[in-house]
Amino acid sequence: MLLAAVCDEGPLTLADAARAVGLSASTALRLLRTLEAQEFVRRVDDGRYAAGARMVQLGARALSNDALVSLAEPALARVVAQTGESSYLAVRGAGETALYIAIVEGTHSIRHTSWVGRTIPLDGSAAGAVLAGATTADGYVVVTQGVEDDVTAIAAPVVVGGRVVASLSVVVPSYRTTETKTAEFGRILSAESRTIGASSPREGDIAP
Repeated sequence: MLLAAVCDEGPLTLADAARAVGLSASTALRLLRTLEAQEFVRRVDDGRYAAGARMVQLGARALSNDALVSLAEPALARVVAQTGESSYLAVRGAGETALYIAIVEGTHSIRHTSWVGRTIPLDGSAAGAVLAGATTADGYVVVTQGVEDDVTAIAAPVVVGGRVVASLSVVVPSYRTTETKTAEFGRILSAESRTIGASSPREGDIAP
């Protein structure tokens, strides 16, 4: 609440920030100092508190992810139409994680349902391997029983300006795929991921 008040109404004095959220000045000061140390807020020249560099970065990333989702939606839908399996778009999250930011669910009655907003480790996941730059010469990565048992994930990189900015993937119950089908899914993902990258005219349009 305190951070939201500073971002929405700032720059604010300590007294105004405390009043906005119903805190004592001492409690608000302690919280603001913590937020300042983490660069979520900053002190301007007159001593008031305003949104810090970290909040600006997070806001820019959120806007960029929205743009990336819009670019990717047609490709996600085409992947589902061709495979019948749930298709995801993921980007780098905090630390060594991948963050799912979009899904089009598959058409099978048994299918992977939305993990949008959830993070997974880079290590041991197909999307994570792609985001870490570990794509194979075939242009995609396959991981079986990685994040979940009895699930096979196939992912391909979305590249803009020579940089991997996202992964496009499908998540399949392992019993429903074969080596041949998995390879075909990989080729589909590789082709569709290239269409997303080609849709972005500038590297700065989207964030990793």
